[in-house]
Amino acid sequence: MIDLRLLREDPDRVRASQRARGEDVALVDALLSADERRRSSGVRFDELRNEQKSLGKLIPKASAEEKADLLKRAEQLKSDVKAAEAERDAADTETQDLLLRLGNLVHPDVPVGGEEDFVTLETHGVIRDFGAEGFEPKDHLELGQLLGAIDTERGAKVSGSRFYFLTGVGALLELALVNAALAQATAAGFTPMLTPALVRPQSMAGTGFLGQAAQDVYHLDKDDLYLVGTSEVPLAAYHMDEIIDADQLPLRYAGFSPCFRREAGSHGKDTRGIFRVHQFDKVEMFSYVTPEESQEEHKRLLEWEKQWLTSLELPFRVIDVASADLGASASRKFDCEAWIPTQGKYRELTSTSDCTEFQSRRLSIRVREDKKVRPLATLNGTLCAVPRTIVAILENHQQADGSVRVPEVLRPYLGGREVLEPVAK
Repeated sequence: MIDLRLLREDPDRVRASQRARGEDVALVDALLSADERRRSSGVRFDELRNEQKSLGKLIPKASAEEKADLLKRAEQLKSDVKAAEAERDAADTETQDLLLRLGNLVHPDVPVGGEEDFVTLETHGVIRDFGAEGFEPKDHLELGQLLGAIDTERGAKVSGSRFYFLTGVGALLELALVNAALAQATAAGFTPMLTPALVRPQSMAGTGFLGQAAQDVYHLDKDDLYLVGTSEVPLAAYHMDEIIDADQLPLRYAGFSPCFRREAGSHGKDTRGIFRVHQFDKVEMFSYVTPEESQEEHKRLLEWEKQWLTSLELPFRVIDVASADLGASASRKFDCEAWIPTQGKYRELTSTSDCTEFQSRRLSIRVREDKKVRPLATLNGTLCAVPRTIVAILENHQQADGSVRVPEVLRPYLGGREVLEPVAK
């Protein structure tokens, strides 16, 4: 959530942020009104309680004649205090509810607009000319079937659409990717983490995933637990309700977990293969830093993502995501999109978001500096979302005979294998 003091001092900035996100600007005025009622009713309650306490001290000392009037006033005060408390609590609840509906403040450098209004910041690698090489590229599913690596038919039989099996070298390729990604993260100073896949409502809400993203979240009604769509959620909640000493920062974690997404709004999109699925594994980077350091940390996370994709020898571009395409918790987001030959376009492989103090305020995570305590900043960055990375590797490193060249960074994790060969039928 945002700082209420900032809202009071600069409501136009918050209105501009809501407008840039394509969200309801009227929410800002409703929140200002609720906050004013919360504050004024709180003052009223405190005044009445103080009078009540003072009266309580006077009654035992009062004369019989005065006592009757004081008791009458005490009875009225009892009723007034109860009413003022109810008004204060109702206004506080309304303020908190409205505050939770408000997205993070959009960074001033974020391009304004929708999904297609991003700005390309840089491009890396060379896109192969398969025509010049004399063959038509196969898509990742056809390659995966030739290699005995991907089985979507049985995935659908067992679990339904958008599920799959990774088999043979497909399973080994996932493990190679995960181990190589964690090795890079560990070398960069991240603490490896295996995180829970199920979290409580306060963890999911605290990271901002029960607002605009709620339709994509799986909820277990019987247990009131949520399946995470990213290990960002348990990593953000890891220090919930804690105060961290400034000399401990930055804290950096690399979480590996299964991820579950309903993909509720993706009907008809990417239905072939494993690009958009309901369950996948991912290595996620997560940082806790001081608010002053968040923008520099954001750049560092992006550099680690670029290092990873470069090591996989993939052509990719970096985009500055437009305001209306940001998640609720992100102030700014950079995506790395790899070239997918059979689609003839770049597709998102990694993203990194600066969430500033938005999540830490919701989760009550603070930093202690010189006896002062305040919210810190949190950031997240995908290092390796496995299925999409497999898609990009198979399609970009395929050879005319249906084999796939293994990037050098993965070879130590595949027993030195340089090429994935089609299996005999």
